[in-house]
Amino acid sequence: MREITLADLDDIARGAAILGTGGGGDPHIGRLLAASALRRHGPVRLCPLEELPADASVLPVAMMGAPTVMVEKLPVTDQVAVAAEALAGYLGRELTHIACAEAGGVNSLIPVVAAAQLGLPLVDADGMGRAFPEIQMVLPTLYGVRATPMAIADEKGNRAVLDTVDNHWAERLARSATIDMGCSAMISSYAMTGAQAAESLVPGTLSLCAELGALVRQARAGHADPVDAVVARLGGRRLFGGKVVDVERRTVTGFARGTATLSGTDGDTGGELVLRFQNEYLVAEVDGAVQACVPDLICTLDRETGDAVTTESLRFGQRVTVISAPCDPRWHTPEGLALAGPRYFGYDLDPVGAGR
Repeated sequence: MREITLADLDDIARGAAILGTGGGGDPHIGRLLAASALRRHGPVRLCPLEELPADASVLPVAMMGAPTVMVEKLPVTDQVAVAAEALAGYLGRELTHIACAEAGGVNSLIPVVAAAQLGLPLVDADGMGRAFPEIQMVLPTLYGVRATPMAIADEKGNRAVLDTVDNHWAERLARSATIDMGCSAMISSYAMTGAQAAESLVPGTLSLCAELGALVRQARAGHADPVDAVVARLGGRRLFGGKVVDVERRTVTGFARGTATLSGTDGDTGGELVLRFQNEYLVAEVDGAVQACVPDLICTLDRETGDAVTTESLRFGQRVTVISAPCDPRWHTPEGLALAGPRYFGYDLDPVGAGR
């Protein structure tokens, strides 16, 4: 892709929700917001990471908060540009490119809105290669890129710029502000040069989202198994197939936290899988044994359609297939695991899952 048009949005939203590992926001909401912006402003130019000028001024944008809240508290489209413009004004810098902070149903498409509104190209990359729940959990953190100054804005017109001592404090203070703003807000952070972006971002994310979405769509049209298509493209593996029999979910400290239990069907009949999540799926246990965990991807897909099932949309009776897939290898360095490995989230275990 060299640009993003209305015709691309369904595939991108579908693929982004898969890479979002249960988080990153509702893909339907992201698609509606992006469609509105593209109808008003026209297609968005897509810049491959390898073509990004070293002196470019790159600004990632995203929604922050609990995905359970975003379903009912829809963002205002103009809110996206407000956060980006507030940070650009604070920095006294002219922006040249917009970027994605993470892959996710909303957060792969919110940057499309910002790029369309501001008339800027969008970098075909993101900061994680998946979705994570906290601001500091991006690869640029490993390269010394600061999360702040960060702009945060809500739908009521409130805005603020934070400047913190490190990226963990950026998460802590921005989370508090987000809770006061109604548990969802728009943020612009990790302003970086083109050289920093080329070094630290995951290349080709939006192209991969579109490819995954197209694979699912084509598999369904050809009466093939869309889950097989996703597993093959991501180099992953099936973990479990079953029916959702219990979901325990609550919104706490600005996150959707909880567990889901699946009862096995077909080849997994008699087995049980437990998913543990904090916005995103963090751990998958089959019959009490951990089969996959962060930082690798755990994706829950509708058994028939191949569409991702996000943590806020899990419901009793859904028939799903849970898969795992390898993350960007930089997440398995000691620094990456300290930032977003299982022990950070309170699970005393070594990485388990795809490629381990």
